[in-house]
Amino acid sequence: MAEAKTVVGTREELVESAQGLSSAIRGRAEETEGLRRLPDDTLNEFRVAGLNRVLQPAVFGGAEAHFGGLVDVISTVAGACASTGWVLAQYTIHNYMIGQFPEETQRDVWGENPGAFVCGVLIPGCGKAVPVDGGWRLTGRWPFASGVIGADWCILSAFEESEARESLMFALPCDLLTIHDTWRTMGLKGTGSNDVSVEDLFIPTHHTMTVDESKYGKAPGTKLNTGPLYRLGTFAMFSVVQSSTAYGHASATFENFLERTRARTGRVTGQRVIDYGTTQIKIGEAAASLDAARVLLYACADEAMAVAAAGEILDIESKSRMRGDATFAGTLSARAVEIMFSLAGGAGLYDDHPISRAYRDTKCAQAHMTQNWDINGSNYGRVLLGLPTLDTSI
Repeated sequence: MAEAKTVVGTREELVESAQGLSSAIRGRAEETEGLRRLPDDTLNEFRVAGLNRVLQPAVFGGAEAHFGGLVDVISTVAGACASTGWVLAQYTIHNYMIGQFPEETQRDVWGENPGAFVCGVLIPGCGKAVPVDGGWRLTGRWPFASGVIGADWCILSAFEESEARESLMFALPCDLLTIHDTWRTMGLKGTGSNDVSVEDLFIPTHHTMTVDESKYGKAPGTKLNTGPLYRLGTFAMFSVVQSSTAYGHASATFENFLERTRARTGRVTGQRVIDYGTTQIKIGEAAASLDAARVLLYACADEAMAVAAAGEILDIESKSRMRGDATFAGTLSARAVEIMFSLAGGAGLYDDHPISRAYRDTKCAQAHMTQNWDINGSNYGRVLLGLPTLDTSI
């Protein structure tokens, strides 16, 4: 295993590193699909470059960058390979979340391994936590543990077995997990998003925090990490994470598609495809969709950071808008890929055509809750209409 740097670079330096790795990651995209996980070479490159550490606290050698740094790095890597970008997104956001856990957790995770990869599944209904002296007994089985093969630590959520039924999050080493080989899917095949389970596993109190503690800028980790980054409402930011993957993937797909389309002629007519008005308007729509998606993502990151820097907390309407706008950015990115697929004709049906994989990866990404416009858009609409939010996590 490659060694991580003690201290990583700035946001700009990490973006430059991501750009430098893109060619090799793109070259391994087919291998990544076949393995159904990230290749060891990719994991080692991430570890050496420290790309997952863009939001890690500076006290542990991380960049502690503006949240927009996540958008930069993830979209760059996702442009080379959607599965690879997706896994890096998970490593980055869960790594960031460790900075909100108690200081003891942070030191256990990063003390001897500052470049640790952290994955996670935050579906509390999949687990139960029984309170015991000094901690909890955790049992459950969770799906969609993206990047668990290769990860060092994992964050799992579960409901407390009590009348309060509080939603809790637990940090545990991955070698305590049972990994179930379930990830056989139509898209994002290389993410290795297998099921994981534990049975009556003891988790100490200092490896635990509540979901509520992540909402209001007073997470346990803020005693050590006092910067505004760690006062963000974590769950309100989740759609930015997945949509950064969707945007980067769609944007690179668009550039590749443009190049192919400029040289393409219709098999029946022999005419250049670029001369068709239908091609022109669809290309314009795809481009505008991607432009809008990018603006929305950075606007969400900028607003959240500005509010946290002012020592304030986003109200529920702003949090709902954050989830809605960021989800819409992913929806616009997916729309761009769908438009390209519609223009590809019969050639796009073949597995070896780039738009085929792009379409499959996009459809798979849209199944994620943070990319589901019906869920997030309707909740935003509810809040705007004066109804209570249905998303209690934010």
